Amino acid sequence: MSASPAYDLVIIGAGSVGVPTALFAARAGMKTLVLDRRASVGQGDNKRAIGGVRATHSDPAKIRICLRSIEIFRDWEAQEGDDLGYRQGGYLFPVYREGDETLLKGLLEVQKPHGLNIDWIPPERVSEIVPGIRQRDLRGGTYSPEDINVSPLRSIAAFHRAAAAAGAEFRFRETVTGVELSGGQVTGVTTDRATYPCAHVLNASGAAARDMGAWVGLDLPVYPDSHEAGITEPVERFFDPLVVDIRPTPGAKNCYFFQNSENRIEFCLTPEPIIPGTSRDSTSSFLPLVSQKMCDLLPRLSTVRVRRVWRGLYPQTPDGSPIVGSCEDPAGYHYAVGMCGQGFMLGPGLAQDIVGMIKDGQTVTEPEVFALFRLDRDFGKTEALK
Repeated sequence: MSASPAYDLVIIGAGSVGVPTALFAARAGMKTLVLDRRASVGQGDNKRAIGGVRATHSDPAKIRICLRSIEIFRDWEAQEGDDLGYRQGGYLFPVYREGDETLLKGLLEVQKPHGLNIDWIPPERVSEIVPGIRQRDLRGGTYSPEDINVSPLRSIAAFHRAAAAAGAEFRFRETVTGVELSGGQVTGVTTDRATYPCAHVLNASGAAARDMGAWVGLDLPVYPDSHEAGITEPVERFFDPLVVDIRPTPGAKNCYFFQNSENRIEFCLTPEPIIPGTSRDSTSSFLPLVSQKMCDLLPRLSTVRVRRVWRGLYPQTPDGSPIVGSCEDPAGYHYAVGMCGQGFMLGPGLAQDIVGMIKDGQTVTEPEVFALFRLDRDFGKTEALK
């Protein structure tokens, strides 16, 4: 009789998906190891997230999963004792163009049946929620009051502590160099320091997902591009929601911003065209561009001072949705990749699905909905709110 492997599950990547998965796996009784080449948890792109968590998607799977993420974040302090910088301010999409109104009203027919609390609100309500917002051409907007924002740094630190307390092991400054196979089955993971026998391995390696999939002959269409963000000095609170301006301008597809739990305004911009590659170096063009967009929408921001900016990676897929599943050959190889910049908001809820998928072959999300994340799907149907 052969000996049992040292670990039930080895997770590659201590980030937005890997760490909460380690937590739920350890609590489900799985002997779990997390490997990361960096010095501690969240040192890839998790710490570069701004902390918005929305169930306001056009993809039913993302809606269901993010609703669970919101519940986990909401209940964390009461159940676990950690302050995650949680605020329930909602998400607001103000609308100034007829085409955008048609699009967002149409999406309500998908969003509401999947449990999202969202509705169209008139211009006067938009102005009440965000005092001083641009009035000219304002048609109204969609508002989802139960969406939230939390601190990525506080959250991943809390998930790490809880996972370790549940028995999960973490090894840092180790570079994964390969996956060991025997007879079409995962048998271990090798690093530059050791080999770890295991029954299952999860590729949760963010921007490196495609390279790590290639080790087992798996073609994962994940292609990173870069986005920049920033944060201001604290100012007296004057609006609650995370505001998403979907009006495109030269150099930008959209921008979004909110006041966090410390009353600092965090902001981000989606560049147009995208900036492919893995550079995390800040640029001189970002701040003038995003400032102009934000101040056009909300002129009161013009006197607020910016403290710093940074740049992170979005591991993109062709259609803007994650790729999550398990291989038949090699058996025991699983992947949760291509989060498209939404790993932080998807991570906790998705972790529950991943653990169920690996341990019992059954996800929490309904199978027919979760199938939207399959690797063999039609990638030509781009999500409207990616």
